Amino acid sequence: MAAGLHLPTVVVVSGAFIAFGLVIAFLRWRRHRPGFISVTDQATYETLHTASVAARHLADGFTDEGCERAAPFLRAMLATPALAICDRTSVLVWDGEGRHHLPGVMDQGQSVFSSGRTLVLGPESVTCSSLECPVRSAVLAPVSVEGRVIGMIAGFGPAASAGLARAAEEVASWVATQVELAELSHQRTRAMEAELRALRAQISPHFIYNSLAAIASFVRTDPGRARELLLEFADFTRYALRRDGAFTTVSEELRNVERYLVLEQARFGERLGITLKVAPEVLPVRVPYLAIQPLVENAVRHGLAPKEGPGHITLSAIDHGTDAEFAVDDDGVGADPEAIRKILDGQSRTDSVGLGNVDARLRQVYGEEFGLVVDTAPDAGMRVSFRVPKYSPALEEPA
Repeated sequence: MAAGLHLPTVVVVSGAFIAFGLVIAFLRWRRHRPGFISVTDQATYETLHTASVAARHLADGFTDEGCERAAPFLRAMLATPALAICDRTSVLVWDGEGRHHLPGVMDQGQSVFSSGRTLVLGPESVTCSSLECPVRSAVLAPVSVEGRVIGMIAGFGPAASAGLARAAEEVASWVATQVELAELSHQRTRAMEAELRALRAQISPHFIYNSLAAIASFVRTDPGRARELLLEFADFTRYALRRDGAFTTVSEELRNVERYLVLEQARFGERLGITLKVAPEVLPVRVPYLAIQPLVENAVRHGLAPKEGPGHITLSAIDHGTDAEFAVDDDGVGADPEAIRKILDGQSRTDSVGLGNVDARLRQVYGEEFGLVVDTAPDAGMRVSFRVPKYSPALEEPA
């Protein structure tokens, strides 16, 4: 055995090297194991999450409140000590350090509003007497919507780099996109509200005259029946012309359909047969207001009224677990499928009561994959159906 070499020392040293090797192997395994988030992935996730939160605050457009709430997240996206959001007349919000620079922002940004181009300012323009203030430069980027500058995003920091300028432009462009999306949403909502008002107005002339005429016919022959029909008519019009809320329960909607059918039976007599098939599970489900009654009215007016002899309507409300399906079947005169397609696509303004209106509102609430399904042909009757989830966040109306 060589001098100075002791077996315990060899064992200890070898054990240390083995432990060190195991630590290195573990760290490498941990870094490369499936599911481990890299630094790049983590940064990407944080950026996307920040943008997602900011987008929620800009959902109503370029408003004072929305900009104030979105500002911290926009500043995080730029990674600057301070950020200002301006409209064409004032600074809406200043977020971060160096607030004493706020009064000069609008003067500095006048060329941005007039030219629509990003402006980079250095220390010679962004002067400050405070040694502790991190603001020594600025990048001012326009927020342009449909070719018009509506505002400005201004990032302030110690130095203005080409990267910061590009980032500010991208953030400003992203904000403009959110504003455009908000405006489209507002326009679509206003259009749906206008369609609903039009639907109410459409119900009035078509239905009220015929109902009153039917009621009048019973005044002398059967006063009790006339009184009952008048009460049904009053309840129907009160519901149809109400202004409180865009949604209702299936139970309420079907009750109004029953009122409508009672009044129509008074007019058509034995010519109108009705079958209702309703699963109790769907009664509490919330649906857009006046989503079912116009479909029944369409079946009566355009399916059965032109038909010679008696006709029959079947209204079904079916439970499908997480979904509910509603269908109105009639054995009336039917229609040309191409004509119905044009109505649903908004290419035709015929007097088919409510089909296009209901289809548009269903798609607005639940998404483009939801809407009316129409199965018809001339002299073959018509089936109009739609399917909706029993719960949708879109049905939550503000208190």
